[in-house]
Amino acid sequence: QVQLVESGGGLVQPGGSLRLSCTATGTSLDYYDIGWFRQTPGKEREGISCVSRTDGSKYYEDSVKGRFTISRDNARNTVFLQMDSLKYEDTAVYYCNVNIRRYSLVGYDEYWGQGTRVTVSS
Repeated sequence: QVQLVESGGGLVQPGGSLRLSCTATGTSLDYYDIGWFRQTPGKEREGISCVSRTDGSKYYEDSVKGRFTISRDNARNTVFLQMDSLKYEDTAVYYCNVNIRRYSLVGYDEYWGQGTRVTVSS
């Protein structure tokens, strides 16, 4: 039984900040690279960031680069996504997942959780 639970979403104004958290039960995140993904209705889920097992390597899609920061605390089995300078286009449901590809953002199908909703609105 593996569960990934996202939290920290909410309503923010453009230019605002939010920090998302991802906690896992049933598995140790130490084993995996962890990605953050987001999805809006009618669109495909897209990967936006990934952090390596030891927090030594991080990747960001161009759409969030310079604004979002991914980090992890393996002792707490938690991965974070700090989101700054938020834009309307960042509105989505955000998910975390283990990243099953070494050089691309692909979540494991069986591990998707319910996500946390981020709404950027004035």
